[in-house]
Amino acid sequence: MAKIAFILLCHKDPEAIVKQAQSLTAVGDCLAIHFDARAPAAAYRQIRSALADNPNVVFPKKRVRCGWGEWSLVQATLSAVEAAVEAFPRATHFYMLSGDCMAIKSAEYAHEFLDRRDVDYIESFDYFKSDWIKTGWKEERLIYRHWFNERTAKAAFYAMFEAQKRLGLTRKIPDDLDIMIGSQWWCLRRCTVERVLGFVRRRRDVVRFFASTWIPDETFFQTLVRHLVPEPEIEGRALTFLLFTDYGMPVVFHNDHYDLLLGQDFLFARKISPHATELRRRLGVLYSSEGARFRDSGEGRTLFEFLTAKGRIGHRFAPRFWETESSLGRERALMIVVCRKWHVAKRLVERIRQVTNLPCIDYLFNEEATPLPDLGGLQSTLGKRHRHRRALVRMLFDYYETDRLIVCLDPANLDLLEDFCRDRAQTRVLEVECEFADSYLVGQAMRMGLAGDRTPPETLRRLLPTIRNDMMHESDRIRDGAFDNLLRIREGDTPDVNADPLARFLGVPHDKAREIAETHHLFAD
Repeated sequence: MAKIAFILLCHKDPEAIVKQAQSLTAVGDCLAIHFDARAPAAAYRQIRSALADNPNVVFPKKRVRCGWGEWSLVQATLSAVEAAVEAFPRATHFYMLSGDCMAIKSAEYAHEFLDRRDVDYIESFDYFKSDWIKTGWKEERLIYRHWFNERTAKAAFYAMFEAQKRLGLTRKIPDDLDIMIGSQWWCLRRCTVERVLGFVRRRRDVVRFFASTWIPDETFFQTLVRHLVPEPEIEGRALTFLLFTDYGMPVVFHNDHYDLLLGQDFLFARKISPHATELRRRLGVLYSSEGARFRDSGEGRTLFEFLTAKGRIGHRFAPRFWETESSLGRERALMIVVCRKWHVAKRLVERIRQVTNLPCIDYLFNEEATPLPDLGGLQSTLGKRHRHRRALVRMLFDYYETDRLIVCLDPANLDLLEDFCRDRAQTRVLEVECEFADSYLVGQAMRMGLAGDRTPPETLRRLLPTIRNDMMHESDRIRDGAFDNLLRIREGDTPDVNADPLARFLGVPHDKAREIAETHHLFAD
């Protein structure tokens, strides 16, 4: 009978990881856990301590700092696979999971399912001929080298791409490989996994190639399996049920999706909401049950497409979902940096990003060119961003898979500030008070079209007090708004004084906040 060694990649929620491990191993299956090295060491120790007496759990010798779209995800997977192959010699199948996955069938059913056919289950479509990539880069993922993370070092990521493109620094794809693409959630036989590991040891040139491609977790195993395994032994599908919205965001399942999930022709599902405690409990009990019978209706995708294609709730002419679903999420924290001097705010959030690794977005409601992920076109114009502001921010939370997000706002956007502060989410506002020299106000007048290169000095002298008063009025309006969580740092205060409101705004220790407040030339023009 099949014996599964699960390869679990995770980065948060140690209590849930422990429960997941206990549930999967209770029926005799095995588990190799890679816990992201970026995550707190205390959380990792908690998992290891809780599972120390479980002989069916193993950890890789080295943890990898993982980043979305990076080779590090493949490296972490390989490390966990190697640990599982060595620790569990009787394992017949190796199944990729994340901390958001849960079984939607019993272990008894899963083992019988895998015993029926001697094949590998992995999505593996032709990279260039298939339409697996719906939007964005295709060939560019492969022929250019990508050394930076697109989410945490966006400027460097795109600067390196543009430099290579301008200089014509493309590279060849390995001649003997047909690049394939598909979901990273696969289930492979032991013989296939051993072939892949052997290939990795022999062909360092191929590893080097994939190590600098973009999003290699969608191409590395998919390509190698097709290269190493005869086609009749590959079933081109994943065994993990997942859905994506029209905006490319993964659909999250909640307590009321239990019956729908059990009706799908899959063994696991992703993503299960961390707040769906009842669904998680019921699915955990299900996996260890015996004698359960399942009727696969397979209506999940069709039902989802039918409901969402209308873009409306309940009735044909009801309001759009983004007009009625107003909450960003009660458990989420939206942190808003408000500053008239955009370059100061950008400098500040870049330093915050470096020190805390929190996702930070520049003036997304003010600058059309602000780098944003593809959210199905909702981000394409400033008009759309303003009109569907909450839907946009919700999708950014989902895209970055985070409960904490920082955005920048111009103080003139008081309507946006009031709207977000009325949300059920935890909204905190940091006003950055700057001093405005006459030279800055002259430049501001030119940017606003109120003055030009030939404007007489006496006209500028009459204009500057008006612009200065307008900026002061914006600050007064924010103070009059009586926002609950309004904090303030000032250009005239010392880093030590500014560190206290920064610490409360970010929820970080005082020493980290001081490190941010001491940013070199933070307020310089």
